[in-house]
Amino acid sequence: MDAALVAGLRAAKPVCFVNPGRRPMAEIRDTLPVTLADIEAARDRFAWFAPLLARLFPELAPAEGVVESPLLSVPGLARRLHEAGLPETDRVYLAADHALPVVGSVKARGGLHAVLCVAERLALAEGLLAGPGDDCLRLAEPAARAFFAGHTLSVGSTGNLGLSIGVFGRGLGFAVVVHMSAEATAWKKDRLRAAGAVVVEHAGDYAAACAVARAEAAGNDRLHFIDDENSVDLFTGYGVAGLRLPAKLAAAGLTVSPETPLCLHLPCGVGGAPGGIALGARLALDDAALCFTVEPTKAPAVLLGLATGRHAGIDAREWGLTGPTVADGLAVTRPSALACACLEHVLDGALTVTDARMLRLVGEAHAADGLRLEPSAAAALAGPLAVRRAGFPALAGRPAVHLLWATGGSLLPDAVFAELLTQAGACACS
Repeated sequence: MDAALVAGLRAAKPVCFVNPGRRPMAEIRDTLPVTLADIEAARDRFAWFAPLLARLFPELAPAEGVVESPLLSVPGLARRLHEAGLPETDRVYLAADHALPVVGSVKARGGLHAVLCVAERLALAEGLLAGPGDDCLRLAEPAARAFFAGHTLSVGSTGNLGLSIGVFGRGLGFAVVVHMSAEATAWKKDRLRAAGAVVVEHAGDYAAACAVARAEAAGNDRLHFIDDENSVDLFTGYGVAGLRLPAKLAAAGLTVSPETPLCLHLPCGVGGAPGGIALGARLALDDAALCFTVEPTKAPAVLLGLATGRHAGIDAREWGLTGPTVADGLAVTRPSALACACLEHVLDGALTVTDARMLRLVGEAHAADGLRLEPSAAAALAGPLAVRRAGFPALAGRPAVHLLWATGGSLLPDAVFAELLTQAGACACS
């Protein structure tokens, strides 16, 4: 590793890592641990179960059961970025996953897909469904719900994934247990309990909570642990967002190519959601997509995993980085092995951002375009200037479309968001 990168990481200062392992899609398409066919299968599963989702969740009825968010023009943020030095030829848009229906975060697709996979496997084995393509509305009937009530979904989460599994799982009738650190955000725990999920709080961090949940599920065929660090079902659900990008870009009147690349700026915790989105985007757009993760300076798990080549064998605490951060959704110290294996040759770069900067960006997004973002989602806003200043060769002399992936925030309680804005103001003045 470069000495300046090592020094910056150890000092918890913002850094930008250029991934030397990034390869053209033509070289790696057939060697990836998750394939295009895997993600297409997830896309088809979403389509199969869409009528059921429209029936069970009123928020999804207008979209006929499709869980999706728009690309938004953000003229205020674009103006601020241009004033700060972003080339005027660069365009800026927001992927509004912070406003995804039902659970209000990027975890909606992955969490829902994982729940549907468990439901499908159980329903097929029990004879509640005759086979793929059978009438999914059978799973809304009392007999199916009674059957699912005898099974428990379990997950370890820093917040948003737990909400997704909890709300969607309870909607289908499953019992749900969410293991969380005692330090996790209180309002997310409250919302889970209101949905009927059991929240188990742990004195340790996210990894410790996952370890307990994983051990409890071992050998129990009625307890289904959804593993954020290793689940292909979660990963492919996230990947569908990448496959849908060409249609969404066309709807927004945007054309991208290697000469005018799409830069995805993806907030990153263990790496599952950004890894799935990045892989789906690269599969759908080939080398017209450039993918960058953004992590807290105190918890750069994926950056360390890729930069050291150790993947899930690394822990940020080895570097004196303790993990607590205002970006609760990114507060992890060890990356996903599956995410690192996929991102090793897919990701263009990784950068870090301080807590103070994330809080300032929460305030800027609200002031500029009226956005309601969590600090973890606001991390994406640090991406465009950072990657331009890092001098990525694929961007040299070329205009770009920057897509800021807003991962959560629309469900923030008013009092919580008001406090974030107060903290943002204090950071701006310091």
